[in-house]
Amino acid sequence: MELIDLLILGLTLFFLAIWWRSFIVINGGGAKNLPPGPPGWPLVGNLFQIILERRHFIFVIRDLRKKYGPIFSMQMGQRTLVIVTSPDLIHEALVQKGPIFASRPPDSPIRLLFSVGKCAVNSAEYGPLWRTLRRNFVTELISPVRIKQCSWVREWALESHMKRLKSEALENGYVDVMDVCRFTVCSILVFICFGAKISDDWIQDIDNVTKDVMLITIPQLPDYLPILTPLFRKQMKRAKDLRKTQMECLVPLIRNRRAFVEKGENPKLEMLSPVGAAYVDSLFTLNAPGRGLLGEEELVTICSELFVAGIDTSTSVLQWVFLELVLNQDIQEKLYREIVESVGKDGVIREEDVEKMSYLNAVVKETLRVHSPAHFTLSHATTEETELGGYKIPSNVNVEFYIEWMNEDPDLWKDPGIFRPERFIDGDGVSVDMTGTKGKVKMLPFGAGRRTCPGLALGLLHVNITLARMVQAFKWLPAPHAPPDPTEAFAFTVIMKNPLKAVILPR
Repeated sequence: MELIDLLILGLTLFFLAIWWRSFIVINGGGAKNLPPGPPGWPLVGNLFQIILERRHFIFVIRDLRKKYGPIFSMQMGQRTLVIVTSPDLIHEALVQKGPIFASRPPDSPIRLLFSVGKCAVNSAEYGPLWRTLRRNFVTELISPVRIKQCSWVREWALESHMKRLKSEALENGYVDVMDVCRFTVCSILVFICFGAKISDDWIQDIDNVTKDVMLITIPQLPDYLPILTPLFRKQMKRAKDLRKTQMECLVPLIRNRRAFVEKGENPKLEMLSPVGAAYVDSLFTLNAPGRGLLGEEELVTICSELFVAGIDTSTSVLQWVFLELVLNQDIQEKLYREIVESVGKDGVIREEDVEKMSYLNAVVKETLRVHSPAHFTLSHATTEETELGGYKIPSNVNVEFYIEWMNEDPDLWKDPGIFRPERFIDGDGVSVDMTGTKGKVKMLPFGAGRRTCPGLALGLLHVNITLARMVQAFKWLPAPHAPPDPTEAFAFTVIMKNPLKAVILPR
């Protein structure tokens, strides 16, 4: 360790001791009437206890839930976490008390770098800026008019998608489901965002930088002990270098689109969507409260948010769907029969068709239940001190909603470990509302309340129509050399530890 690092560490420990002493004096050991939780160590709370567990945080939470009940708290360095696992308490917080639990906690320096100080739909604190950004997102991306207007984009991307599947199967003897689907979803989102048809290499660069951003913004030690941030100078330098790469990747698209919108310039003929039809068009003139007109830094952040939120979730769901279809050939055959009955063996599947396919929608919902894209919602914070479950929730704590538990709860689901789409047609999933707004919650793959994922409808559309096209065209079988492995890995979303390889046979 360098001398400067030793000096910083010594000063850090000194200031941590002062902070801990003031924490004890002011709070009497912590905020009064917080939910119960595991006793922690001086200065660091439960942070190093979790690190020494040497297993994912998810498994620690499962054990703590058994011991402390449906709501408990943890002291993670300088951050207090309140973990909520009960469906009733999650509904009370996110729906009944939605505006109170609608804010976000402070971010780490690295995440603030990429969000330009929380100038994004997902990261913005509850208030005028968030309302403006979200309203614009909904109007310009997921309104029925806009979704219909972009139908041809999905049609073009899916035609290319089917060609890539055939090409990869011919070359390798199998297809990597995640890779092929990632590229297609990324292509669609780039086109919707910028109205441009760009090279495959450029699309791949955007996807690569998006993956790198997601990985570098995963919570790290300085998130919980900000005073240690100076010891992580190299990580901050990597983050700044990555931000520069992200800007270099996206700013040319933004400038080309602005020139097309304002001057009609289109020298490379890559701009195919008319003025006003691309998401970024609406951002050029958006007057954001506290920000004014958005600069290139903010535009890159807001456009990137679409890729971060849309690529991984949609593609991970598609990969899990095909795992289940490969393992359960009877379910795959039943889905294929519904598709053929709806549009024919060789008929074109349109977006309005997939809305009417009840079994298709049931397969996707069951995948979201058994293989939820995330085990937690994004972190919440309260706008004011409040109560939940009889405990005090201060405004300065992270409120973490553990949504995976309800998907596995035998009190909510019959045989929860079994993949059975029929439960959403004539079983215990018939009346389930995935947004939690219509009563008791049983699954919330996209969150609930004010901070529900705004791209829910768009993401489900991409999953449903891609799935339907792929099953109509091919029979999916396990690759002999790489048997399907349902082991989970935890990244930005819950993914497969070993990506699915599948053999495809033309129908």
